[in-house]
Amino acid sequence: MSGQDVNLVLRSTRVVTPEGTRPASVAVAGGTIDEVLPYDADVPAGARLEDFGDDVLLPGLVDTHVHVNDPGRTEWEGFWTATRAAAAGGITTILDMPLNSLPPTTTVENLRTKQGVAGPKAHVDTGFWGGAIPSNVKDLRPLYEAGVFGFKCFLSPSGVEEFPELDQEQLARSMAEIAGFGGLLIVHAEDPHHLADAPQRPGPAYADFLASRPRDAENTAIEGLIAHARRLNARVHVLHLSSSDALPLIAAAKREGVRVTVESCPHFLTLTAEEVPDGATEFKCCPPIREAANQDALWAGLADGTIDCVVSDHSPCTTDLKTSDFASAWGGISSLQLGLPAIWTEARRRGHSLDDVVRWMSAAPAELAGLTRKGAIEAGRDADFAVLAPEATFTVDPAELFHRNQVTAYAGKTLHGVVRSSWLRGVRIAFDGELAEPTGRLLERDR
Repeated sequence: MSGQDVNLVLRSTRVVTPEGTRPASVAVAGGTIDEVLPYDADVPAGARLEDFGDDVLLPGLVDTHVHVNDPGRTEWEGFWTATRAAAAGGITTILDMPLNSLPPTTTVENLRTKQGVAGPKAHVDTGFWGGAIPSNVKDLRPLYEAGVFGFKCFLSPSGVEEFPELDQEQLARSMAEIAGFGGLLIVHAEDPHHLADAPQRPGPAYADFLASRPRDAENTAIEGLIAHARRLNARVHVLHLSSSDALPLIAAAKREGVRVTVESCPHFLTLTAEEVPDGATEFKCCPPIREAANQDALWAGLADGTIDCVVSDHSPCTTDLKTSDFASAWGGISSLQLGLPAIWTEARRRGHSLDDVVRWMSAAPAELAGLTRKGAIEAGRDADFAVLAPEATFTVDPAELFHRNQVTAYAGKTLHGVVRSSWLRGVRIAFDGELAEPTGRLLERDR
């Protein structure tokens, strides 16, 4: 142990490192991991020891898909509430999506507005995606140079008029522009023609809503996206994959060398269409939660690496927008605080380890965004951690969530994995449900 600057040592019999889980002591100096040492390494004079016993020390999770909606729709969510929920759930870094806030993050001026709002409220480190809409091709490079991590677009209506979708010609134009400066395009991939042709029956029946968002809409959109990426040698990322039918197409593209990555979300991996009660629109999202057999195939895609990462797509709204009519209710699932235990509960049932969960929910999202100081417990990274009691269970009580609107599809579910504490650059920011004052930083893409 170098010792001279180390001010904190975190010790556990189970530390998840890139080389596997092992007993270790993690030395922290100046908010950075200095060394990962043997479990019984001497503690330097003047350094504080935190011994977590058999609780697991994980790298802080990185959630690259969060709708904070602040400013403009802060009654839906805000940086204060969202980042508190993140910290309570073991997430130490989030990237905010460019829409549902007013203004959307489609110009540098709008980015600066959002950063100004987020700065004093952020309990965790927070970065921003830019948006690609039909009218802002000229704004993409300036946004990239201002530090956004990439650009989000929709191929079908987004649900908010200030963030219109791209048609195929506009997609190609935006993708070519972004590829020209080496950026990343992240895509809500549902084909609008398939959606328009699907049966539209309003009402409380989940089966009717599911029929209105068919798998073919995803499959066709992803096929087109891959074709554009191949032709332009562009880097693209498929958001919130729910259709397992697209997995062979994605796997083939990856083998071919197309620069495509894919995420899925806790709700697609832990909830099934068969269990959604009629009228329970807290389960509504787009694309939708599909059948159990589809979920099994998504897990297989995670296991074989076709799906790269798991992130929340936390998309909250006020309670009144979750009407009992699936056609008109707002589509979005609030899960920021619950993603880790939800995924761990299902992962352990399916024979996966916490090493797998950390790869999906910390290392891979950090790599996607180019967050080179996040995502692993190793020397030189930020000292961001979550402490998890993986065998402990709890039952989800919406009243105990830090999200602004305490609506969740996980209400009443018993989950494995209690987050005991979260640490940001060597400072404990959450402990047994108590939150410290905000110390999160605003992140910009490494240039």
